[in-house]
Amino acid sequence: MTSTAPQPAEQLPSQYVPSEVEGVLYERWVERGYFEADPASDKQPYCIVIPPPNVTGSLHLGHAFEHTLIDALVRRRRMQGYEALWQPGMDHAGIATQNVVERELAKEGLSRHDLGREAFIERVWQWKAESGGRILGQMRRLGDGVDWSRERFTMDEGLSRAVQTHFKRLYDDGLIYRAERIINWCPRCRTALSDIEVEHTDDDGELISIRYGDGDESIVVATTRAETMLGDTAVAVHPEDERYQHLIGRTVVLPLTDRRIPVVADEHVDPAFGTGAVKVTPAHDPNDFEIGQRHGLPNIVMMDESARVTVHGPFEGMDRYEARPAVVAALRAEGRIVAEKRPYVHAVGHCSRCGTTVEPRLSLQWFVDVAPLAKAAGDAVRDGRVQIHPKELESRYFGWVDNMHDWCISRQLWWGHRIPVWYGPDGEVRCVGPDDERPGEGWTQDPDVLDTWFSSGLWPFSTLGWPDKTPSLEKFYPNSVLVTGYDILFFWVVRMMMFGIYAMDGEPPFTTVALHGMVRDKFGKKMSKSFGNAVDPLEWMDAYGSDALRFTLARGANPGTDVPIGEEWVQGSRNFCTKLWQVTGGFALRNGARVGDLPDAAELSAADRWILSRLHATIAEVDGYYEDYQFAKAVDALYHFAWDELCDWYVELAKVPLAHGGREAEVTQLVLGHVLDRLLRLLHPVVPFVTEALWTALTGGESIVIAEWPAADLRWDDPAAEAEVAELQRLVTEVRRFRSDQGLKPGQRVPARLAGLSEGALAAHEEAVRSLTRLAEAGEEFSASAALPIAGVVVELDLRGSVDFAKERARLEKDLAAAETERSKALGKLGNEAFLGKAPPPVVDKVKAQLAAAEADIERIEAQLASLPSA
Repeated sequence: MTSTAPQPAEQLPSQYVPSEVEGVLYERWVERGYFEADPASDKQPYCIVIPPPNVTGSLHLGHAFEHTLIDALVRRRRMQGYEALWQPGMDHAGIATQNVVERELAKEGLSRHDLGREAFIERVWQWKAESGGRILGQMRRLGDGVDWSRERFTMDEGLSRAVQTHFKRLYDDGLIYRAERIINWCPRCRTALSDIEVEHTDDDGELISIRYGDGDESIVVATTRAETMLGDTAVAVHPEDERYQHLIGRTVVLPLTDRRIPVVADEHVDPAFGTGAVKVTPAHDPNDFEIGQRHGLPNIVMMDESARVTVHGPFEGMDRYEARPAVVAALRAEGRIVAEKRPYVHAVGHCSRCGTTVEPRLSLQWFVDVAPLAKAAGDAVRDGRVQIHPKELESRYFGWVDNMHDWCISRQLWWGHRIPVWYGPDGEVRCVGPDDERPGEGWTQDPDVLDTWFSSGLWPFSTLGWPDKTPSLEKFYPNSVLVTGYDILFFWVVRMMMFGIYAMDGEPPFTTVALHGMVRDKFGKKMSKSFGNAVDPLEWMDAYGSDALRFTLARGANPGTDVPIGEEWVQGSRNFCTKLWQVTGGFALRNGARVGDLPDAAELSAADRWILSRLHATIAEVDGYYEDYQFAKAVDALYHFAWDELCDWYVELAKVPLAHGGREAEVTQLVLGHVLDRLLRLLHPVVPFVTEALWTALTGGESIVIAEWPAADLRWDDPAAEAEVAELQRLVTEVRRFRSDQGLKPGQRVPARLAGLSEGALAAHEEAVRSLTRLAEAGEEFSASAALPIAGVVVELDLRGSVDFAKERARLEKDLAAAETERSKALGKLGNEAFLGKAPPPVVDKVKAQLAAAEADIERIEAQLASLPSA
């Protein structure tokens, strides 16, 4: 049958060199507009927004992993005919960016205060233009198929308008308020921090036990921050703790001060922990603040924004780390120290940007009342409008949304979205929207900026043009799926859910949340520069190609679980890409493979029908895994089909008809072209570069990016062909194993007679069997010295001159004795009732497997011994 497809466009170079392929192909894709999404299209929409990387950042393995998964989903949907949008952009990263620019100013002997607010902000924009966004170029290196024409920045004009609009709506609805609350405070950055900006580590410290009061009125408390006692306003005990019933409602003397503080009863206190009494510093501890609220305690702020002591006395003006030993020494001098424990390891929060120890501090800040928003976010998952994948992580999601505290959204920075609230000369407060006129003379704007997560919480719809009703918003909202790490389930996902449902009239921002794990080293350890195991993905991309890195990451991507990775695994993926190159360019194209209409099944060989059956079964399998976000299983299925079935078996079987030429060769060329065409398209979402180069060379098509995704065709399901080839594989494998056991060289041809082959199901495969097993025809002087009964065929081999039979018998007898010993051990355990009664089922199953393996070895070795000529 004549081919109707384009003919191959080119012959490929003999060697696959990623650096010569990847950059050129990517720029071609962008120039041709393959990644651009058209909101006016009548195609079904598919949209994923990129988790916006920081403008200060560069590509790390976590980015590479997440981007690989997103790119695979979007490329596949594009090939399936969807109007696919991968929305790109960056986050302004308030604290991180301000720190970077302030460090640059420090090199010039300047601070931001020397410049003033407006000039400093201009300097940040200048830095962004010159140095920011390096990660965008690295995303191109990785092959991200984003729509660059839609690139957004959380501080651009449109997104700034969205932020102001959203703030005012929340404010007008009474969901944003200003109040004094305990927040995370960085004394170095001089700003409040969100929980995600605080990194907790186990640090060496001290635990000091201090006696408050004297005699019967004394009570002992313990603290890791002795200096904070200067701000204590109570001691709390559990209301049912018999030890302190006589003190509840009374007061005790606070050491080093002239104050008396009450002893209050509060159920928050654990009577079994320590002495069962805790000092209460409402202005410097979140739990103490809650106790203070319940009991009407005063809030004494004993440190300023630089963490220096502010209370009058000998410690005033001291840094907290100066004050701590000074306070302990003064207490010791007064005989108030009951116990001192050093080192005392405890969890300490640090600013993720500068490493400074965070100070809980009472501060006047802006907050979002999250209760109604969080309830709506929880309901959207409970009623099935949004699916969390994998489902077992739903409980973690509910743990956050059902127990959320009000969200502190103000930051004491200059870089960011400034809070759109103005204060009048007579105490007036006015929230101003983007289209409102600014207040006149005498009014001042709030100096704080919004938490970066506020603007990124709007990302799924602000990037599409909201608050305007744009064609893109109508087409691509809600987004199809959010792909992100489980580690920011609360910090980003929940905020997007709350804001999306609120702003978009109850419609959640996406229908599915596909959560992945974190990338770790090959031993499962978290990657960190301090551990010495951090990896720059660009180095691996330089060495092995972007496709190799992508393939490795996707092959480890099981939903919601962490991904170990080592360089040798990336090397293995590079070998896979090289294998594809060799089998397509080095074998298929050089042997005339092409894409065209396949002949009827009756004209196909069993090998042809087998590979087509396996191909279309693999397509169905891969589709199922993609729909369930089982990236690792999808990639693994493709790997095994490509390497184990196509390359190891079909290519070898195809060499026989290709050598014959004529119609037989033409059919094989068409089948080979058909299989490679579909395989390359299946692999394209994960390894886009090598598949583009190979597919265009094979088919002459414009680009695999816009090629149609393969569909499984059940007409090619052929159990009979699969069974026939399975018997062939068994025969070849057993002969190969025998050859290996005999120590025969791989290329050494051995005379053999295949008795019974012509009468069985494998009658048509003698030439293939001999080719695959290096068995020559039996000549006139043939004398069988070994016989292997396999799959209804007796393979008789003449091993004279090839094997030292005495040595081989001795080796096999030694192996047989070892196998029999293993069998005896396993039988002994399985016959021991005590072992069976105590051992866990997996252990018993392992012993049973050892027994089965030993018995299989014994059967094989005995057959080999029987095949050897007698001494």
